[in-house]
Amino acid sequence: MNGDFIHPPALAERSALTGFAINRLNRMTERRSDAAFIDGLKQASASRTLVLSRDVPVLKRSGDCFDALFTTAEAAALGQERETAFLGLDGDTALFATLIDEAAPETSQGRDDVAMIDLRSVATQGLVSAEVLGALGQAKSLMHWHSRHRFCSNCGAPSRIAAAGWRRTCDVCNTHHFPRTDPVVIMLILDDESCLLGRQADYPAGMYSCLAGFVEAGETIEDAVRRETREESGVRVGEVEYFASQPWPFPSSLMIGAIAHAQTRRLTVDAKELQDARWFPREEVSLMLDNNHPDGFSCPPKLAVANLLIRAWAAGEAF
Repeated sequence: MNGDFIHPPALAERSALTGFAINRLNRMTERRSDAAFIDGLKQASASRTLVLSRDVPVLKRSGDCFDALFTTAEAAALGQERETAFLGLDGDTALFATLIDEAAPETSQGRDDVAMIDLRSVATQGLVSAEVLGALGQAKSLMHWHSRHRFCSNCGAPSRIAAAGWRRTCDVCNTHHFPRTDPVVIMLILDDESCLLGRQADYPAGMYSCLAGFVEAGETIEDAVRRETREESGVRVGEVEYFASQPWPFPSSLMIGAIAHAQTRRLTVDAKELQDARWFPREEVSLMLDNNHPDGFSCPPKLAVANLLIRAWAAGEAF
């Protein structure tokens, strides 16, 4: 994918350093309701689609190489189409997302030229380019929403896909439903030369990360940072600064990275939310980032905005 739709300033933002953040597609939002335009793109021989079965991407496999882009005919051979959506234009090439029936083509059809690989593994193993990974994240979030919103939440009648996959419409009560993105704050709490990191029970052994939580209704980003930090760790936070963001398609969140400055240091850990939380000095965090910590402690992988936050502070970036 080498699209000509590049957000200024040439993707130089911090956010562009995170996984799933590079997405150069021209989404053509003004043409989504133009059925003739979308149908024409579907019929074009150059058009390609990303395919998912359940929440798992289907990839072409040739030895150790993987390709996420399928022609319309190739996608049809993988399974019955359940939903399709227009993702955008990459130059003159249209890219779609296709959700197929839940039967896995690699097993149900006995095919060894395709593989179903969960999106986290695709990202961490670098199986596709950054641009394709961003589009895969977009496709996964959108198809996840469609698969779980087939009925109108207002009257309960079946809804149908509309606006090239970016809306569902109920023909009984005429209610329109739109995909949602859930905002999540993820914050690095600082106190002098230390930062606050925590771990949940399901984290890999020894891994510590930034605290995080969903933004609630009627709440600013800053207040969500303060509330979540106090609830999970007992630490009170003052000044909050935006750092970077990351699309997080598990299933459909926007991680809003922030730097926050502690007003208190005493920890009262909520055992329902965290297995542990502690203050780490800068030199210890550097060892964690390099996987050289004597106790085996580590940080999230580089694709995560948490890693970007922690790494910037450990490198001495001024906040």
